[in-house]
Amino acid sequence: MVSTAQHLTDLASELAARGHDVTVLTGDRGYDDPRVRFPRHERWNDVNVIRVSSLSLGKQSKWRRALGFASFLASCGFRLLTLPRFDVVVALTSPPLISFLATVFVKLKGGRFCFWVMDLNPDEAITAGWLRPDSPLARLLQSMLRYSFMNADRTIVLDRFMKERLLAKGANAERIAIVPPWSHDDAVAYSAPGREAFRHRHGLTDKFVVMYSGNHSPCHPLDTLLNAAIELKTRDDIVFCFVGGGSEHARVRDFAARHQLENVTCLPYQPLDQLSSSLSAADMHVVVMGEAFVGIVHPCKVYNIMSIGAPILYIGPEISHITDLANSDYPFFFTRHGDTENVVGKILYGRGSERRPLNAFSKHTLLPELIDVIDHLSFDIFHLSLSEVTKCEGQN
Repeated sequence: MVSTAQHLTDLASELAARGHDVTVLTGDRGYDDPRVRFPRHERWNDVNVIRVSSLSLGKQSKWRRALGFASFLASCGFRLLTLPRFDVVVALTSPPLISFLATVFVKLKGGRFCFWVMDLNPDEAITAGWLRPDSPLARLLQSMLRYSFMNADRTIVLDRFMKERLLAKGANAERIAIVPPWSHDDAVAYSAPGREAFRHRHGLTDKFVVMYSGNHSPCHPLDTLLNAAIELKTRDDIVFCFVGGGSEHARVRDFAARHQLENVTCLPYQPLDQLSSSLSAADMHVVVMGEAFVGIVHPCKVYNIMSIGAPILYIGPEISHITDLANSDYPFFFTRHGDTENVVGKILYGRGSERRPLNAFSKHTLLPELIDVIDHLSFDIFHLSLSEVTKCEGQN
């Protein structure tokens, strides 16, 4: 459902298609609905999938989320002990600091470690106010993060701001590669029939649809957009559509109910095979970045939106990865948090914008870049093994 899982799926499938023997270790519960359970072991697209169990306590409070993460990390750690050595181990950042387990696993069993940084924790938890920066737990988690990237053979980050944050923590610049996440070209493209069907199904026909699609979290504060919905509540030709999940999705629904906003529609995450229809249904997409979260999280959603071609309303700090993209030939509208009047103005002005699809961040361009990094690590393993064999033969 979520961006990190979709990009990992692309990577694992392509590695398997190229002849690599790929194993994925993951959880057995649905991301947005933990009541959904998946098989503990599965062979999918020539990828060996191993799933471990964890507690399902929901996301209503910090301690529930923390205990859920802890139970998954414990299950994952025990399962890793039973697995053999792998040439290359790739760790993401969901749940937070899973990379530490991967680092220890490689230390114990050998191989190379590639750290694929999708977001930075505990920086995200500290910035969101979930964790005090000077607390013993924060210091411990920072040490675990540092241990991960200091022992990584290669670290993949998503933008220059994320790289700068790691460099400030002492990372080796020569081991860091910037590879942005890609648009899902094979599954996502503008669809006129899908657009009309989605709009008809959800009562959006003949409306100007302003859509926020993706994870709803404190990293992407939606207050300014919601206040714009209040300002435009008397306009029956403009609607706001919030698609996705996350801890703040329920708050959006509650806000709309409390303010009697009939111009707000909330929908769950859309499956990848329906993403073309839902994204195409929007006349303007909204991308939000919290002021302090630049370099901590990355706006992955922007690439699929750009491939669809709808204009993008950005609400966030003046300098970020989104403003870096402003140099591209694409219709962006830039606003700041708290400036509701400007957001309303951009929405009204953007009604005259045309679609302009841009595939500068294609999967067929960026995925091979990431695989090249992993292939070089596996080549290093092969070269080292060959050197050891040659040395042994020379001694014989």
